[in-house]
Amino acid sequence: MNASSWQPTSSPAILKRRAELVWALRTFFHQHHIMEVHTPVISQDTVVDRHIDPIQLPRRNLGLAEADDATLYLQTSPEFGMKRLLAAGLEAIYQIGPAFRSGEVGAFHNPEFTMVEWYQVGDDLQRGIQLLSDLVQVVIKTPPAEIATYQSVFLSHTGCDPLAAPIDDFADAARRLKLSVPDDWSGDKDDWLHLIFSECVQPQLGHERPIIVTHYPASQSALARISPDGKTAERFELFIQGIELANGYHELVDPDELDLRNRSVNAERTADGKAALPGESRLLEAMRAGMPACSGCALGLDRLVMIAVGAKSLDEVIAFPIARA
Repeated sequence: MNASSWQPTSSPAILKRRAELVWALRTFFHQHHIMEVHTPVISQDTVVDRHIDPIQLPRRNLGLAEADDATLYLQTSPEFGMKRLLAAGLEAIYQIGPAFRSGEVGAFHNPEFTMVEWYQVGDDLQRGIQLLSDLVQVVIKTPPAEIATYQSVFLSHTGCDPLAAPIDDFADAARRLKLSVPDDWSGDKDDWLHLIFSECVQPQLGHERPIIVTHYPASQSALARISPDGKTAERFELFIQGIELANGYHELVDPDELDLRNRSVNAERTADGKAALPGESRLLEAMRAGMPACSGCALGLDRLVMIAVGAKSLDEVIAFPIARA
């Protein structure tokens, strides 16, 4: 430990700007009649995702006698708790608070980060997209967001159709785009889509103005509804200057479908050599009781501050990142 390790990595001026942006967000939500809520950071439930690993806490470490061997999780998102509130009768809610993901450290990642998440009952895909575009316009003074489909931006930057092309075409595209992976790198189409999108498409997005990319492949639906075309999901993501800032859904409300997706994702996690995550959850119970149709979105506050101040790394906008926590 060196003599200066007590100091924040972010300057007082940037921390002041961060506080102003948080106030602007709260003002925006207040003006849209969206209520602030608080849900647990520690829960027995966690989002079941192939690529997101939660930080685990044994119950016995928290002094809980019941089921000492059971595991609790630091939340990767407040999603589950907030959706339970929707099922209980709240209609328009937001939350600004800490979220945690294991093994994520880098210029755009810290194991602890701040999430801004919101839900509105009755909103569909288009209204969810419009609210996100309005929010960034107001909070960081951007032009209105461009709206484009995943298929169109992928095809434009790679020459390959992500919905129609056979898997061999993605290996060809990777070679043509000078990605250093062998042709037999993976037999999973989504692996190729994730790789090519993150390396060759995403860096090109949102440089003239923000862009919201919609209608991801159905296989990447997460907790979004499947579109009527059966090929895409009603999911949308915001990009500015090649950085992903937000991820939203016209939300899945069918508990049987969520149960099927949890089983499928856990099978993928097991095949990847990871531990399965709890498939049953209080969210599933809430959905079985009746969850209303809604749209929701999660935005990374730290990345939003990066864009607003022109920072190159999260260390510049977080007071104490993991190395100094």
